[in-house]
Amino acid sequence: MNREQITSPRLGESFTKIEHPSGLTLLLCPMAGFSSAYALFATKYGSVDTSFKTGEDEEFVTVPEGIAHFLEHKLFESEDGDAFGKYAKTGASANAYTSFDRTAYLFSCSDNFAASLEVLLDFVTHPYFTPQTVEKEQGIIGQEIQMYDDSADWRVYFNLLGALYHNNPVRIDIAGTIDSIAKIDADLLHRCYKTFYNLHNMVLAVAGNFGIDTVLEAADRILPRAERIEIERMPADEPESIREKRVEKHLPVALPLFQIGFKGRAGATEPETMHGQVLDEILLDIIAGESTPLYRRLYDEGLINQTFGGEAMSSRDYAMTVFSGESRDPDKVLDAITQEVDRLRREGIEREVFSRCKKAIYGRYVGAFGRVDAMASMLMNAHFAEVNPYDLLDLVAAVTPEAAQARLHTAFDTEKCALSVVRN
Repeated sequence: MNREQITSPRLGESFTKIEHPSGLTLLLCPMAGFSSAYALFATKYGSVDTSFKTGEDEEFVTVPEGIAHFLEHKLFESEDGDAFGKYAKTGASANAYTSFDRTAYLFSCSDNFAASLEVLLDFVTHPYFTPQTVEKEQGIIGQEIQMYDDSADWRVYFNLLGALYHNNPVRIDIAGTIDSIAKIDADLLHRCYKTFYNLHNMVLAVAGNFGIDTVLEAADRILPRAERIEIERMPADEPESIREKRVEKHLPVALPLFQIGFKGRAGATEPETMHGQVLDEILLDIIAGESTPLYRRLYDEGLINQTFGGEAMSSRDYAMTVFSGESRDPDKVLDAITQEVDRLRREGIEREVFSRCKKAIYGRYVGAFGRVDAMASMLMNAHFAEVNPYDLLDLVAAVTPEAAQARLHTAFDTEKCALSVVRN
């Protein structure tokens, strides 16, 4: 069992990385002074992984959209009851989520950490599917899909993705569609589970008040030894252009919701993509962060409110930046932001502004290392991005004005910008 202590000279803090004999990577960060623990058991498998093959396959296998999310739901069930009932006995607060590129199962607790961890490791590694339970779940998830179709926040987001992307599966709702989930059966679920829930494709990240030996004892007792599986994912055949400039939907909302998205390019490697996202986060603050004249002008004119903000998102096949919020005139907000982007591309980023925004982003990252949930999430995200989580601080610290200016020209192209609006 390979065990490594990884330390941050900047923070003076450390975590332990253990390559467990089962094949699972354990990232363990006990944090003195905290009363709670937060655990994430995650697989590098999300909604975009609809076409893949392993060494056993001659051709790529294509599965229905939404199957990763469906599988997340099904894993909570077992022959002796569901996992939430077991967590109720330990007192832990549990949840799970599926994103574009990962699925994670989590809990937080102040007591009974060992019992809660046992529940987590046990149900995720022991799938239970029958034709009857799969059919029942199709009805449940079908209702969830219909609910999200009526959610203004959800629709404004996925309508934006549909405008930015032609073919990339990131444009498809994570839960799939009524038609796609109808094609899911127990055999397909087992196929995807066997491929992506291989422990070599997973990570357990724990932060807060717990003991490393407690985790190792549970892992030794519960986790089966897994044979490594090489997974090849079908790359998205996606042009650089966007699909459409503007999309609008009508739903009951007090004020129109908007999202303005810029379509970028993912890096050639996972670390490059992570580096690009750090640059994008700084640029979002430079363009329209709360300290900018543009933000103040839009706010004073009543075109944005406190819901306005920016977010950078990226993975192996996509990269995008998004400004979102509420506005009585989203098109004016779009015009103001694209004009500011064009000005910065033309005149250059002021060094004082760059320095201020860089320090703000650095401070956010440092703050995240002081929260148990954020720390566990950073351990997981950095592992899947193939970087050391403490390297994120070094990445921010090393960013130069020249690098930010160059990134502005590639990641914020106003010809690759789309507006999504939901209004009454």
